[in-house]
Amino acid sequence: MISITKVFHFETAHAIHNYDGPCRNIHGHSYELQVTVACLNETGNDFLLGPGFAIDFKELKKPVAKLITDIFDHKLLLSKQYLASHPELVNQENLITWEVEPTAENILVYFSKQLKHSFPPNVKLSGLKIYETKDSFAEWS
Repeated sequence: MISITKVFHFETAHAIHNYDGPCRNIHGHSYELQVTVACLNETGNDFLLGPGFAIDFKELKKPVAKLITDIFDHKLLLSKQYLASHPELVNQENLITWEVEPTAENILVYFSKQLKHSFPPNVKLSGLKIYETKDSFAEWS
């Protein structure tokens, strides 16, 4: 099995409802998302046939751009509970509303559900890592 990882960057703001700390306020992150897929070599030999790619990086980029970065870049992500406490934000042009709090963990769960079935049959999503800051990340596998 061969793993391929591509790194993506996007900017998103969020806030965490009922959190006792500064993240209860709207703030933004320059997110780094690492998407790893596992490619199964069905030929039974040690080498990949054709051009030698497990998956072309540009083919890995397409579903991530369509389902993640194009949607979340420069958006405000808030829960319905947060909006109930801050109704003045409901009509924000760039608002995305979720049932759950937009923590790094919940963001990864959502991303994994979006991406899980968007690759060719021999390519499986095997890991996601999202950095909120250069030294703080959450990981899904």
